[in-house]
Amino acid sequence: MLQLGVADFSHAIVAIGSDLSARLMTLMVLTELGIKDIWVKAKTPEHGQIAQRIGAHHVVYPEADMCARVDHLITVRMMDFIEFKDGFAIAKIHAPADTHHQSLAESHVRSRHGVTVVGVKRVNEDFQHALPETRILPAGLPIVSGPTRKIEAFAGGGRKRR
Repeated sequence: MLQLGVADFSHAIVAIGSDLSARLMTLMVLTELGIKDIWVKAKTPEHGQIAQRIGAHHVVYPEADMCARVDHLITVRMMDFIEFKDGFAIAKIHAPADTHHQSLAESHVRSRHGVTVVGVKRVNEDFQHALPETRILPAGLPIVSGPTRKIEAFAGGGRKRR
């Protein structure tokens, strides 16, 4: 690693396939070289804890994160979904029918559903930031933010998740 000049870098990402020992040994070497910001891929919480104890500054769980994301996409009317660790999310959804052809002010999305429409993406149009007069059209895709469970309920149009 020294010959490769790794010690000259301030950031490193360790995402070596499925070989846990190779990942952990690489992490150990990077830690010993004094790399200031090390990201490590982990498959389980136990692997993540070991990586943090060895010196990882950030642990990511791509397989678990993708499974959770796909679950949201297939069980409700979401097109895209990003969830933060504190139960807050941002999602691109198909708008529920009860909001179609109404402005945000008329539909009262925030007070009725507890989510905020941040913007709308319409086919063949640029992204539009949401204003009180922004209309939700059937083909439009609102971008909403708020508590994950409230976004799920809003995107599901009142349906219960499986």
